Amino acid sequence: MDKAILIEGYAALFGAPDLSGDVIRAGAFARSLKRGGLPMLLQHRSGAVAGRWTRLIEDGRGLFVRGLIEGEGARKLVALGLDGLSIGFRARLWTPRVEGGRALSDVDLVEVSLVAEPMQPLARFTQIGTAARAA
Repeated sequence: MDKAILIEGYAALFGAPDLSGDVIRAGAFARSLKRGGLPMLLQHRSGAVAGRWTRLIEDGRGLFVRGLIEGEGARKLVALGLDGLSIGFRARLWTPRVEGGRALSDVDLVEVSLVAEPMQPLARFTQIGTAARAA
């Protein structure tokens, strides 16, 4: 039996510009979250499944996520300090920001990744426990 790592955190924060100047508005994920089934990837690499999300919701702060990191490689990286989160998305409805970047009102959320350096520096997760899983 291996131990999956239980994590939670914010993959996106409303109203906080990311490093490209993009700002996500509350409600931007509503349509995507109804669809469900978003993968947990490592560094946005297709096929590099790190585990699975057990909860994704919008709350007053942003996109809250909880999940289990099950992949051996991903667990090792977390043990070495990996704690960033990043969203893979396609912008559907947005307006340009005077300061640069976009104000995103509606996005197609494609995946949420564990990353070393998130575009949104405040998008981080914490370990909240472990869970036994079948090897």
